[in-house]
Amino acid sequence: MNDVSKELLSLLDLEPLELNLFRGIGTGGETSTRIFGGHVIAQALAAAYRTVEERMCHSLHAYFVRPGDPSMPVVYQVDRTRDGGSFTTRRIVAVQNGKQILTMSASFHIQEEGWHHQHEMPSVAGPEGLLERAELRAGVADQLSEKHRDDFLRQRPIEVREIAPRDFFNPAPEDDVNHMWFRMPAAKGTDIAMQHCLLAYASDLNLLGSSLRPHGLSWFKKGVMSASLDHAMWFHAPVRFENWHLYTMDSPFSGGARGFNRGSVYTQEGALVASVAQEGLIRKYAPRN
Repeated sequence: MNDVSKELLSLLDLEPLELNLFRGIGTGGETSTRIFGGHVIAQALAAAYRTVEERMCHSLHAYFVRPGDPSMPVVYQVDRTRDGGSFTTRRIVAVQNGKQILTMSASFHIQEEGWHHQHEMPSVAGPEGLLERAELRAGVADQLSEKHRDDFLRQRPIEVREIAPRDFFNPAPEDDVNHMWFRMPAAKGTDIAMQHCLLAYASDLNLLGSSLRPHGLSWFKKGVMSASLDHAMWFHAPVRFENWHLYTMDSPFSGGARGFNRGSVYTQEGALVASVAQEGLIRKYAPRN
């Protein structure tokens, strides 16, 4: 277990402040410049799970209101909207410095039997033999200024292996459909709630990039401003995120300075365990010289 994986597990163990009120730390994870969107979603889901017993989250719908400051803690307010016979609803507001940075609704369901079908997992190369993202980044880090290099190479908690990695800085236009394998070995032994929180964290990785692909854009290319606007997720089954999962993503539409993205998460054996949708800002701007 690497240090940042231990740190992420610790960050999702929120501090209770009062009934329905929790505090989380925003530092660590994917970037040092602002709180990673998946980080806030995962902590909001962890707060909601603290108020629910014996039910599994089946869906969440979140809006990113403001960027989060990683140097400050985040307070999560949970509203116990409804406790029904088979469904439980929670509304969570993430607050930092007196202002909302995220609002989220989450629904929880008792385990029931029912009819089952799913789309088949795409036939792609397995994770074995693919380069880990840390290796890919290390190979091109010399193209960055020293100012940005440390953040680019920072250790990250989720192991990611892309099927067909793109050029970080000058990608060619490509199809919007893309795939990656991801896992977090440190998830082993954690309960259903933590597993869901970890997958929620990871589900924000690379998803918005799907809408950049057809235009030959990336986060590192000058002239593009990007940010997640909202995030929806549906959990279809319990997760064992210490094992490899395939994240297959696409972007059916972009326009009006926004890109719409979808994702499906499969176990290595082919079971569909989660679905994701997200809209993000992809705005043109004139970079400063």
